[in-house]
Amino acid sequence: MTKVDVISGFLGAGKTTLIQKLIKDVFNGQKVVLVENEFGEIGIDGGFLKEAGVVINEVNGGCICCTLQGDFQAALKKVIAEYHPERIIIEPSGVGKLSDILRIVKSVEGLELNSYSTVVDAKRCKIYHKNFKEFFDDQIATASCVILSKTQTVEEADIQADLDIIHGLNADARVITTPWDDLNGQAIFEAMEGSSSGFPEDLGDLEDDDDDDNEHEHHHDEHEHHHEHGDEEEANEGLSEGNHIHLGGEEEHEHHHHHHHENELDADDVFDSIGIETINHYTEAQIKDALAGLGENIVRAKGIVPSQNGSWLFFDYVPGDTDIREGAPAYTGLITVIGEHVDVELMKKLFAVK
Repeated sequence: MTKVDVISGFLGAGKTTLIQKLIKDVFNGQKVVLVENEFGEIGIDGGFLKEAGVVINEVNGGCICCTLQGDFQAALKKVIAEYHPERIIIEPSGVGKLSDILRIVKSVEGLELNSYSTVVDAKRCKIYHKNFKEFFDDQIATASCVILSKTQTVEEADIQADLDIIHGLNADARVITTPWDDLNGQAIFEAMEGSSSGFPEDLGDLEDDDDDDNEHEHHHDEHEHHHEHGDEEEANEGLSEGNHIHLGGEEEHEHHHHHHHENELDADDVFDSIGIETINHYTEAQIKDALAGLGENIVRAKGIVPSQNGSWLFFDYVPGDTDIREGAPAYTGLITVIGEHVDVELMKKLFAVK
């Protein structure tokens, strides 16, 4: 049996940082495969994890639910058959539902659920609980362990407010509140493992996604913000050579979707994902200026782009926080922006993609 550790968390909570810490402190020397499920067209984080010697199998797709019931299940089976790992780490999309992920894991033979945790940004727990309950609350309510990130940046009263929200959604969850820099990965992982004893009792099984009773259709006229951007060809008109923009989820909506959770929102009903491939070279100041121009509707931006000094810059943005550092080269410059009603023309202007 292959052990599975699921590490969920909303956009920008710090899942990748935690996984890197666990790989260094806990999984070093083990045969580990990381399975990512990115919302949007472009996966960015894989390069940093590959440097740690982890096999990356990214599952990209606009419609989270369809991805989970199709590609994601197939990806897990493929990983088992081809790599025979000791352990699989699953990093779901920041707007994926942990309950959906666990149903998929439960449906695949040869997997043993070892832990299922959710990373929560201590600075943004309250606002995400207010604005994105469909996804954020499910991740907390389902988890056996909740790992607060960035607790060193907030006041004790803020942490208590977070705990009130978390315990209100999940009275049984173990919550890690100590700053990560004060803990080694083994201490965090012991808390994750110690809080888990198999699948949640009320999880249920993965239902047949072809059930006509649960069929619903995504109508483009009901989600006008997708059409504000036009189709991909229109978005690419006027782009300089070497630049390309992907609109996450548009292609997925050319057919009907069947979901096992009727009347619930999916990520593509709420969020737009814009992916930019670019050969532009940037300075750190230019990246800072571009990110400063993002509106309150943007919940996540990240990228890895060539620098004007010959290196590569990795940037990571959530509202109020920007991290820019040097990273390993990608096959081309990659930028992803996720939010509500994302303005493609503004993104092109901010990142100088013409």
